[in-house]
Amino acid sequence: MGSDKIILTMLPAIESEMQRILADSIPNEYKGMTPLLAYHLGWEGERAGQEAQGKRIRPLIVLLCAATVGGEWRHALPAAAAVELVHNFSLIHDDIQDKSEIRRGRPTVWVKWGVAKAINAGDLMFTLAQTAILQMCQTVSLQAALRSAEILNRTCIRLTGGQHLDMAYESQSEVTLDAYWPMIDGKTAALLQCSAVLGGIAAKASEEKLIAFSKFGKNLGLAFQVLDDLLGIWGNAGLIGKSTESDLVSGKKTLPVLFGLAKKGLFYNRWTQGHILPQEAHLLAELLAQEGARDYTRKIADDLTSKALDALSLAACESNEACTALKQLAHELLNREQ
Repeated sequence: MGSDKIILTMLPAIESEMQRILADSIPNEYKGMTPLLAYHLGWEGERAGQEAQGKRIRPLIVLLCAATVGGEWRHALPAAAAVELVHNFSLIHDDIQDKSEIRRGRPTVWVKWGVAKAINAGDLMFTLAQTAILQMCQTVSLQAALRSAEILNRTCIRLTGGQHLDMAYESQSEVTLDAYWPMIDGKTAALLQCSAVLGGIAAKASEEKLIAFSKFGKNLGLAFQVLDDLLGIWGNAGLIGKSTESDLVSGKKTLPVLFGLAKKGLFYNRWTQGHILPQEAHLLAELLAQEGARDYTRKIADDLTSKALDALSLAACESNEACTALKQLAHELLNREQ
């Protein structure tokens, strides 16, 4: 994360806005639910703090997009809080669906409080996001709030749709390269695309700029996921924070895997025989690289990165601190260490 002054100003404002929404929206008789959300958001519990909170990429995109076209970024805080609450709702439920016991170095909500309470906490997080987005009627206008709420809810359909495909593909032996794109469009790109557009709406940007922000956010999300797929097999485990064996061992239908399966070569032959063992992962990664999957995935990531940055140039034409910070953030997301 960059050290730009504007980002360092925005980050505590994002936390304060979400804390305010939780405090104002949850009635006293139901305050017992608050610790689950506060823990997941990294505010309370063991090892609470910035690492537990995550990078807040989506709300930062909202605020930076608003500021880069000359808007008052504080007016976009309800939208920033809404997208981050939606993101964290999806993480709570994803952890249950994937049986993930660790999130950002800490036990997940379902591990600490049980599956039933974790589902309920995720439901509450989602509902608070709806409460937050409608508060744009106070900071921008009623029209902006209604349009933003519609976009956010359509995004949630795509988000859950992408997760559905991801889970469905786990049990499907034949998944095509074409089938990969709607999955990551929903799972990863949708909320980043939404974040950029909501920032533009909060700043009362022109329709042309909103279209450019939409293209920027979508391609940023697609490139981010493709790069994540690349690093998940060939990345530096110490730098990316997860084992590079996990994607192959878990049988994830990532872009390089689907490319390798389409080749019907040695990788395909081993993959179709059944579960990949951890000690085989390195050899399978080498086979994939030899069959062209690494170069193919890198090229796709580079092409999507170019599209994202081109769209950003069309939208963020203001020469200001926010524009510089937004471009820096995009570059950091799309040029992660391997």
